[in-house]
Amino acid sequence: MSDATLILAALAIPLIGALIIALTGRNPNLRDSLMVASAVLVFLTVLSLLPSVLAGERPEVLLFFLMPGLPISFSIEPLGMIFGLVASGLWVITSIYGIGYMRGAHEKNQTRFFACFSIAIFAALGVAFAENMFTLFIFYEILSLSTYPLVAHKGDEEAKRGARIYLGLLLGTSIGLMLPAMLVTWFMTGTLDFVPGGILQDNVSRGVGAILLILYMYGIGKAALMPFHRWLPSAMVAPTPVSALLHAVAVVKAGVFTVLKVSIYIFGLDYLQSLWSSDLIMWIAAFTLLAASVVALQKTNLKARLAYSTVSQLSYIVLGAMLASQLAVMGASLNIVMHAFGKITLFFCAGAIYVAAHKSNISEMDGLGRKMPLTFFAFLLGALSVIGAPPLGGFWSKWNLMLGAIEAHHAIMIAVLLVSTLLNMAYLLPPVIRAFLLSPPKDDGHHDDHGTSLNRFGLAEAPLFCLIPLLITATGTVVLFFYAPAVLGLIDMIFTGAAS
Repeated sequence: MSDATLILAALAIPLIGALIIALTGRNPNLRDSLMVASAVLVFLTVLSLLPSVLAGERPEVLLFFLMPGLPISFSIEPLGMIFGLVASGLWVITSIYGIGYMRGAHEKNQTRFFACFSIAIFAALGVAFAENMFTLFIFYEILSLSTYPLVAHKGDEEAKRGARIYLGLLLGTSIGLMLPAMLVTWFMTGTLDFVPGGILQDNVSRGVGAILLILYMYGIGKAALMPFHRWLPSAMVAPTPVSALLHAVAVVKAGVFTVLKVSIYIFGLDYLQSLWSSDLIMWIAAFTLLAASVVALQKTNLKARLAYSTVSQLSYIVLGAMLASQLAVMGASLNIVMHAFGKITLFFCAGAIYVAAHKSNISEMDGLGRKMPLTFFAFLLGALSVIGAPPLGGFWSKWNLMLGAIEAHHAIMIAVLLVSTLLNMAYLLPPVIRAFLLSPPKDDGHHDDHGTSLNRFGLAEAPLFCLIPLLITATGTVVLFFYAPAVLGLIDMIFTGAAS
């Protein structure tokens, strides 16, 4: 099978999967089995494209021209390969987790939920493989629209309000800011193709380029730069598998991936360094990552705390892009992978705690680690990876960001990263400390100290379909510490064109 056919297959399978899910909704076991099968098939299809990319090739396929100079086309370069592998690989795990969570929590409308989930992965892969900014924009918008029903899933007023904020901010920024920036770019350069070294330097003055950078960075609302970050906490009304989709698999990763694509292939790092607005966006990213961490400290609901943690963590990637040095961009690209595994583990654990113990506030978790030791140990690993502690994968992304700050002659950003690390520790470790080291509330004489049913081992872990995925992703945070050089070798191809 040719690479072009594989690209089309990777995009088509999630859409076909969504249709199959809709048609088999009356048989939940069949529906869920076919959903997992389609997820596995997508991942294997994307993985089969990796050897070509590692060989220095750029698999591509042209669908059609919407008008002269505006093709809908796909081409896989190293950064897109990484995002495609992360999105498709974690979709498999999230699908399994979603089955356990949705059934364990007795959620309604599961068929609609999983169908929209599949469409969202289709959109994420379209973003990953887009050959030009126009194609990326189309799939970026499909991703926003397909995840709206997921955020509004519960159907109550709170869910509807959160979904309105979610969709309003994402569409408002992309149509109101990113689309005008794209039109100006096309008018002044005649193309929206992603080109190594960028397309603006020889065609656009630095003054216009500086304004375009602001429009792009704030137009990419999924990157959650303050003050356009409220959509992300508002989306926490959704079921936990959606939170995992938003924070680790598709939505926010599509945002910061787009930030990197625009920085590398539309502006180019050399041109980016010459713009006054790159320093402005860099400081806004620094403020966002610190301010969001402070807000996270004040949140007592676990999912809300993790939501603001994500707002903070996304700004690491924006900061790395604006430093515009090779090491910083490599650290930012690596953080897409490392944050994905760390944060999805944390959200999986939050959902498992809710399903098994019906607890969502951190103050309710005292002593719960004695009944759910596997879940809270996985939470610890995910937290330490997000913090950046060795031997967890998140260490390498922060390390490269710090080296990149030195390379870009912005050593003060090392202090920002170190302070943010201390804040990460302050808001991510208390749930684990309370769960393992504090005494549980007084036994009420019924089930256990938390009102949960114990199994024959005296534990109250979530169903296996919830437990196994979080253990897999937690293990992934450790494995990635040792395999980070392989990922960095693929990222390095962005600059060298050959695997190192």
